[in-house]
Amino acid sequence: MSTETKTLNVGDTAPGFTLKTIGLKEVSLKDFSGKNVVLLFYPLDWTPG
Repeated sequence: MSTETKTLNVGDTAPGFTLKTIGLKEVSLKDFSGKNVVLLFYPLDWTPG
């Protein structure tokens, strides 16, 4: 697991990454090669507590 931090600017190419969906399926940025991708983060949204 990488802990390196890099600030991205508008127009920069995002580094490769993998995230888990709500159903715990792994999805990688490379899965969407050639497509536009938008990431939305909702901290603690839809979670108990």
